[in-house]
Amino acid sequence: MKIRFPQLSAAAIVAAAALTLSACGSGSASPAPEGSAAAAGEITVYNAQHESMTQAWVDAFEAETGIKVNVRQGKDTEMSNQIIAEGEASPADVFITENSPAMTQVENAGLFADISSTVQENVPEQYRPSSNKWSGVAARSTVFVYNKDAVKEADLPASIMDLADDKWAGKWGAAPGGADFQAIVSAMLELEGEEATAEWLKAMKENAKAYPKNGAAMKAVNTGEVDGAVIYHYYYTADQAETAENSGNVAPHYFKNQDPGAFVSVSGGGVLKSSKHPEEAMQFLEFITSKQGQESLAAGSDYEYPVGKDVTPREGLVPLEELEAPSVDAAKLNSQKVVELMTDAGLL
Repeated sequence: MKIRFPQLSAAAIVAAAALTLSACGSGSASPAPEGSAAAAGEITVYNAQHESMTQAWVDAFEAETGIKVNVRQGKDTEMSNQIIAEGEASPADVFITENSPAMTQVENAGLFADISSTVQENVPEQYRPSSNKWSGVAARSTVFVYNKDAVKEADLPASIMDLADDKWAGKWGAAPGGADFQAIVSAMLELEGEEATAEWLKAMKENAKAYPKNGAAMKAVNTGEVDGAVIYHYYYTADQAETAENSGNVAPHYFKNQDPGAFVSVSGGGVLKSSKHPEEAMQFLEFITSKQGQESLAAGSDYEYPVGKDVTPREGLVPLEELEAPSVDAAKLNSQKVVELMTDAGLL
Protein backbone atom coordinates (compact mmCIF):
# COMPACT_ATOMS: atom_id res chain seq x y z
CA MET A 1 0.00 0.00 0.00
CA LYS A 2 1.52 3.27 -1.09
CA ILE A 3 -0.11 6.47 0.08
CA ARG A 4 0.90 10.01 -0.81
CA PHE A 5 0.10 12.90 1.49
CA PRO A 6 -0.22 16.55 0.42
CA GLN A 7 2.07 18.98 2.21
CA LEU A 8 0.74 20.99 5.12
CA SER A 9 1.59 24.66 5.17
CA ALA A 10 4.50 25.74 7.39
CA ALA A 11 2.02 27.47 9.69
CA ALA A 12 0.00 24.28 10.09
CA ILE A 13 3.10 22.26 10.91
CA VAL A 14 4.27 24.71 13.56
CA ALA A 15 0.77 24.89 15.03
CA ALA A 16 0.56 21.11 15.24
CA ALA A 17 4.02 20.86 16.81
CA ALA A 18 3.03 23.30 19.55
CA LEU A 19 0.17 21.13 20.80
CA THR A 20 0.52 18.81 23.79
CA LEU A 21 -1.39 15.75 24.88
CA SER A 22 -4.60 16.19 26.76
CA ALA A 23 -4.85 14.78 30.26
CA CYS A 24 -6.52 11.63 28.95
CA GLY A 25 -3.75 11.12 26.37
CA SER A 26 -5.94 10.81 23.29
CA GLY A 27 -6.30 12.68 20.01
CA SER A 28 -8.45 15.79 20.26
CA ALA A 29 -9.85 16.12 16.75
CA SER A 30 -13.64 16.13 16.31
CA PRO A 31 -15.23 12.90 15.08
CA ALA A 32 -15.06 12.55 11.32
CA PRO A 33 -18.28 12.63 9.29
CA GLU A 34 -20.07 9.32 8.75
CA GLY A 35 -18.68 7.53 5.73
CA SER A 36 -15.13 8.84 6.25
CA ALA A 37 -12.09 6.68 7.03
CA ALA A 38 -12.72 7.05 10.78
CA ALA A 39 -16.12 5.39 10.41
CA ALA A 40 -14.27 2.24 9.37
CA GLY A 41 -12.26 2.28 12.61
CA GLU A 42 -9.85 4.24 14.74
CA ILE A 43 -6.39 3.28 15.95
CA THR A 44 -4.66 3.17 19.32
CA VAL A 45 -1.01 4.16 19.63
CA TYR A 46 1.09 3.04 22.59
CA ASN A 47 3.51 5.94 22.79
CA ALA A 48 6.82 6.05 24.68
CA GLN A 49 8.15 9.00 22.69
CA HIS A 50 7.94 12.66 23.73
CA GLU A 51 4.27 13.52 24.09
CA SER A 52 4.48 16.78 22.15
CA MET A 53 6.22 15.14 19.19
CA THR A 54 3.70 12.35 18.83
CA GLN A 55 0.73 14.67 19.38
CA ALA A 56 1.93 16.88 16.52
CA TRP A 57 1.93 13.80 14.29
CA VAL A 58 -1.49 12.73 15.56
CA ASP A 59 -3.08 16.13 14.98
CA ALA A 60 -1.72 16.41 11.43
CA PHE A 61 -2.66 12.81 10.58
CA GLU A 62 -6.20 13.20 11.90
CA ALA A 63 -6.61 16.42 9.93
CA GLU A 64 -5.37 14.74 6.73
CA THR A 65 -7.24 11.44 6.96
CA GLY A 66 -10.16 11.78 9.38
CA ILE A 67 -8.90 8.68 11.19
CA LYS A 68 -9.09 9.10 14.96
CA VAL A 69 -5.96 8.26 16.95
CA ASN A 70 -6.08 7.37 20.64
CA VAL A 71 -2.75 7.70 22.45
CA ARG A 72 -1.68 5.84 25.57
CA GLN A 73 1.49 7.30 27.07
CA GLY A 74 4.18 5.35 28.93
CA LYS A 75 7.86 4.47 29.00
CA ASP A 76 9.80 2.28 26.59
CA THR A 77 10.21 -0.94 28.56
CA GLU A 78 6.99 -0.47 30.51
CA MET A 79 4.98 -0.41 27.28
CA SER A 80 6.93 -3.16 25.50
CA ASN A 81 6.37 -5.45 28.48
CA GLN A 82 2.68 -4.54 28.45
CA ILE A 83 2.35 -5.36 24.76
CA ILE A 84 4.06 -8.72 25.26
CA ALA A 85 1.83 -9.51 28.24
CA GLU A 86 -1.28 -8.59 26.23
CA GLY A 87 -0.15 -10.61 23.21
CA GLU A 88 -2.72 -10.98 20.45
CA ALA A 89 -5.33 -9.37 22.71
CA SER A 90 -3.46 -6.05 22.84
CA PRO A 91 -5.62 -3.04 21.95
CA ALA A 92 -2.52 -1.35 20.50
CA ASP A 93 -2.32 -0.88 16.74
CA VAL A 94 0.97 1.04 16.68
CA PHE A 95 3.92 1.18 19.09
CA ILE A 96 6.33 4.15 19.18
CA THR A 97 9.42 4.31 21.40
CA GLU A 98 12.27 6.62 22.29
CA ASN A 99 14.91 3.89 21.87
CA SER A 100 15.39 0.73 19.82
CA PRO A 101 15.73 -2.01 22.49
CA ALA A 102 12.04 -1.93 23.42
CA MET A 103 11.14 -2.33 19.75
CA THR A 104 13.50 -5.29 19.44
CA GLN A 105 11.90 -6.85 22.53
CA VAL A 106 8.46 -6.75 20.89
CA GLU A 107 9.92 -7.92 17.57
CA ASN A 108 11.59 -10.91 19.24
CA ALA A 109 8.20 -11.86 20.67
CA GLY A 110 6.90 -12.08 17.10
CA LEU A 111 4.30 -9.35 17.55
CA PHE A 112 5.12 -6.91 14.71
CA ALA A 113 3.81 -7.00 11.15
CA ASP A 114 6.20 -6.25 8.29
CA ILE A 115 6.46 -2.57 7.41
CA SER A 116 5.20 -1.47 4.00
CA SER A 117 7.36 -0.67 0.99
CA THR A 118 6.35 2.97 1.43
CA VAL A 119 7.90 3.11 4.90
CA GLN A 120 11.03 1.46 3.54
CA GLU A 121 11.21 4.10 0.84
CA ASN A 122 10.70 6.88 3.38
CA VAL A 123 13.52 5.86 5.76
CA PRO A 124 17.11 4.95 4.74
CA GLU A 125 18.12 1.43 5.70
CA GLN A 126 20.68 2.58 8.33
CA TYR A 127 17.75 3.82 10.40
CA ARG A 128 15.73 0.60 10.08
CA PRO A 129 16.38 -2.87 11.53
CA SER A 130 17.51 -5.45 8.97
CA SER A 131 14.32 -7.42 9.68
CA ASN A 132 12.06 -4.57 8.48
CA LYS A 133 9.60 -5.44 11.24
CA TRP A 134 9.57 -1.78 12.32
CA SER A 135 11.19 1.50 11.31
CA GLY A 136 13.12 4.35 12.76
CA VAL A 137 10.97 7.46 13.19
CA ALA A 138 13.53 9.77 14.87
CA ALA A 139 17.08 9.60 16.22
CA ARG A 140 19.23 10.93 19.07
CA SER A 141 23.00 10.98 19.47
CA THR A 142 25.08 9.98 22.45
CA VAL A 143 27.24 12.83 23.74
CA PHE A 144 29.64 13.46 26.62
CA VAL A 145 28.88 16.87 28.11
CA TYR A 146 31.64 18.40 30.20
CA ASN A 147 32.24 21.40 32.43
CA LYS A 148 34.36 23.86 30.45
CA ASP A 149 36.05 25.18 33.61
CA ALA A 150 36.99 21.72 34.87
CA VAL A 151 38.11 19.86 31.75
CA LYS A 152 40.43 20.97 28.98
CA GLU A 153 39.64 19.76 25.47
CA ALA A 154 42.99 17.97 25.34
CA ASP A 155 42.00 15.92 28.40
CA LEU A 156 38.65 14.71 27.08
CA PRO A 157 38.25 10.93 26.73
CA ALA A 158 38.91 9.69 23.21
CA SER A 159 36.40 6.86 23.70
CA ILE A 160 33.49 6.21 25.99
CA MET A 161 35.42 3.11 27.06
CA ASP A 162 38.09 5.41 28.58
CA LEU A 163 35.64 6.43 31.30
CA ALA A 164 36.52 3.14 33.01
CA ASP A 165 40.00 4.55 33.74
CA ASP A 166 40.76 5.45 37.36
CA LYS A 167 41.50 9.06 36.37
CA TRP A 168 37.75 9.53 35.80
CA ALA A 169 36.80 8.06 39.17
CA GLY A 170 34.14 10.25 40.82
CA LYS A 171 34.27 12.73 37.94
CA TRP A 172 31.46 11.66 35.64
CA GLY A 173 27.81 10.74 35.82
CA ALA A 174 24.91 9.19 33.94
CA ALA A 175 21.32 8.04 34.46
CA PRO A 176 21.72 4.23 34.47
CA GLY A 177 18.09 3.55 35.37
CA GLY A 178 16.72 5.09 32.18
CA ALA A 179 16.02 3.52 28.80
CA ASP A 180 18.28 6.11 27.16
CA PHE A 181 21.44 4.95 28.91
CA GLN A 182 20.50 1.29 28.60
CA ALA A 183 20.22 1.75 24.83
CA ILE A 184 23.78 3.10 24.79
CA VAL A 185 24.94 0.05 26.74
CA SER A 186 23.05 -2.16 24.26
CA ALA A 187 25.17 -0.69 21.46
CA MET A 188 28.32 -1.19 23.52
CA LEU A 189 27.39 -4.83 24.04
CA GLU A 190 26.87 -5.36 20.32
CA LEU A 191 30.11 -3.57 19.37
CA GLU A 192 32.50 -4.54 22.17
CA GLY A 193 31.11 -7.85 23.39
CA GLU A 194 29.85 -9.10 26.73
CA GLU A 195 33.16 -9.31 28.63
CA ALA A 196 34.29 -5.77 27.77
CA THR A 197 30.84 -4.35 28.51
CA ALA A 198 30.64 -6.12 31.86
CA GLU A 199 34.06 -4.78 32.86
CA TRP A 200 33.08 -1.26 31.81
CA LEU A 201 29.87 -1.43 33.83
CA LYS A 202 31.78 -2.71 36.87
CA ALA A 203 34.13 0.27 36.59
CA MET A 204 31.15 2.59 36.14
CA LYS A 205 29.68 1.38 39.41
CA GLU A 206 32.93 2.36 41.13
CA ASN A 207 33.71 5.54 39.19
CA ALA A 208 30.47 7.25 38.23
CA LYS A 209 27.68 9.08 40.03
CA ALA A 210 24.15 7.94 39.27
CA TYR A 211 21.40 10.46 38.52
CA PRO A 212 17.67 9.89 38.04
CA LYS A 213 17.52 11.47 34.58
CA ASN A 214 19.72 12.87 31.81
CA GLY A 215 18.72 16.43 32.64
CA ALA A 216 19.81 16.00 36.25
CA ALA A 217 23.15 14.61 35.11
CA MET A 218 23.75 17.61 32.83
CA LYS A 219 22.75 20.00 35.59
CA ALA A 220 25.33 18.36 37.87
CA VAL A 221 27.97 19.00 35.20
CA ASN A 222 26.87 22.61 34.90
CA THR A 223 27.18 23.22 38.66
CA GLY A 224 30.55 21.46 38.89
CA GLU A 225 29.31 18.50 40.92
CA VAL A 226 30.89 16.25 38.29
CA ASP A 227 33.20 17.05 35.38
CA GLY A 228 31.18 15.27 32.71
CA ALA A 229 28.19 13.06 31.92
CA VAL A 230 26.99 10.67 29.23
CA ILE A 231 23.59 11.82 27.93
CA TYR A 232 21.69 12.32 24.68
CA HIS A 233 22.36 15.42 22.61
CA TYR A 234 18.95 17.10 22.79
CA TYR A 235 19.09 17.80 26.53
CA TYR A 236 22.02 20.11 25.85
CA THR A 237 20.74 21.52 22.54
CA ALA A 238 17.24 22.30 23.81
CA ASP A 239 18.55 23.98 26.98
CA GLN A 240 20.97 26.07 24.94
CA ALA A 241 18.12 27.17 22.66
CA GLU A 242 16.10 28.37 25.62
CA THR A 243 17.69 29.87 28.75
CA ALA A 244 20.91 27.80 28.98
CA GLU A 245 20.11 27.72 32.68
CA ASN A 246 21.40 24.17 33.07
CA SER A 247 24.08 24.21 30.37
CA GLY A 248 25.77 27.61 30.51
CA ASN A 249 29.04 26.10 31.76
CA VAL A 250 28.73 22.99 29.60
CA ALA A 251 30.14 21.97 26.23
CA PRO A 252 29.36 18.83 24.18
CA HIS A 253 32.00 16.29 23.19
CA TYR A 254 31.12 13.87 20.37
CA PHE A 255 33.29 10.76 20.38
CA LYS A 256 32.88 10.06 16.63
CA ASN A 257 35.26 7.54 14.93
CA GLN A 258 32.62 4.76 15.07
CA ASP A 259 33.14 4.62 18.84
CA PRO A 260 30.42 2.99 20.98
CA GLY A 261 30.05 6.45 22.51
CA ALA A 262 29.11 7.82 19.08
CA PHE A 263 26.03 5.59 19.00
CA VAL A 264 22.96 7.11 17.38
CA SER A 265 19.86 5.61 18.99
CA VAL A 266 16.86 5.16 16.71
CA SER A 267 13.36 5.83 18.00
CA GLY A 268 11.08 3.17 16.55
CA GLY A 269 7.59 2.82 15.19
CA GLY A 270 5.85 -0.43 14.28
CA VAL A 271 2.44 -1.89 13.54
CA LEU A 272 1.24 -4.74 15.74
CA LYS A 273 0.41 -7.98 13.93
CA SER A 274 -2.72 -8.20 16.08
CA SER A 275 -4.02 -4.78 14.98
CA LYS A 276 -7.74 -4.74 14.21
CA HIS A 277 -7.16 -1.88 11.78
CA PRO A 278 -3.87 -2.78 10.06
CA GLU A 279 -4.37 -0.56 7.00
CA GLU A 280 -5.06 2.55 9.06
CA ALA A 281 -2.20 1.66 11.42
CA MET A 282 0.27 1.29 8.55
CA GLN A 283 -1.06 4.50 7.05
CA PHE A 284 -0.15 6.26 10.30
CA LEU A 285 3.39 4.82 10.22
CA GLU A 286 3.72 5.88 6.58
CA PHE A 287 2.59 9.37 7.52
CA ILE A 288 5.03 9.92 10.40
CA THR A 289 7.95 8.68 8.28
CA SER A 290 6.89 10.73 5.24
CA LYS A 291 8.54 14.02 4.33
CA GLN A 292 5.60 15.88 5.85
CA GLY A 293 5.75 13.95 9.12
CA GLN A 294 9.51 14.24 9.40
CA GLU A 295 9.46 17.96 8.67
CA SER A 296 6.92 18.32 11.48
CA LEU A 297 9.40 16.58 13.79
CA ALA A 298 12.24 18.82 12.64
CA ALA A 299 10.14 21.94 13.30
CA GLY A 300 9.22 20.84 16.82
CA SER A 301 10.78 21.73 20.15
CA ASP A 302 12.28 18.31 20.95
CA TYR A 303 15.53 18.76 18.97
CA GLU A 304 15.60 15.13 17.87
CA TYR A 305 16.91 14.16 14.45
CA PRO A 306 14.54 13.39 11.60
CA VAL A 307 15.44 10.14 9.83
CA GLY A 308 13.35 10.56 6.69
CA LYS A 309 15.02 11.07 3.33
CA ASP A 310 15.85 14.64 2.32
CA VAL A 311 14.70 16.23 5.59
CA THR A 312 17.02 18.79 7.18
CA PRO A 313 17.58 18.65 10.97
CA ARG A 314 16.79 21.65 13.10
CA GLU A 315 19.44 24.38 13.18
CA GLY A 316 22.00 23.81 15.92
CA LEU A 317 22.27 20.04 15.48
CA VAL A 318 25.47 18.44 14.21
CA PRO A 319 24.51 16.73 10.92
CA LEU A 320 24.08 12.98 11.36
CA GLU A 321 26.71 12.18 8.75
CA GLU A 322 29.30 14.19 10.72
CA LEU A 323 28.75 12.20 13.92
CA GLU A 324 30.67 9.20 12.50
CA ALA A 325 28.35 6.83 14.34
CA PRO A 326 29.09 3.10 14.48
CA SER A 327 27.00 0.79 12.32
CA VAL A 328 24.62 -1.08 14.63
CA ASP A 329 21.74 -3.26 13.46
CA ALA A 330 18.89 -2.22 15.75
CA ALA A 331 17.40 -5.70 15.40
CA LYS A 332 20.38 -7.09 17.36
CA LEU A 333 20.18 -4.83 20.41
CA ASN A 334 19.71 -7.06 23.45
CA SER A 335 17.89 -5.21 26.22
CA GLN A 336 17.42 -8.32 28.36
CA LYS A 337 21.16 -9.04 28.49
CA VAL A 338 21.88 -5.37 29.22
CA VAL A 339 19.54 -5.43 32.21
CA GLU A 340 21.25 -8.60 33.44
CA LEU A 341 24.72 -7.08 33.09
CA MET A 342 23.74 -3.80 34.73
CA THR A 343 22.02 -5.65 37.56
CA ASP A 344 25.10 -7.81 38.09
CA ALA A 345 27.21 -4.64 38.23
CA GLY A 346 24.92 -3.14 40.89
CA LEU A 347 23.69 -0.34 38.65
CA LEU A 348 20.05 -1.44 38.67
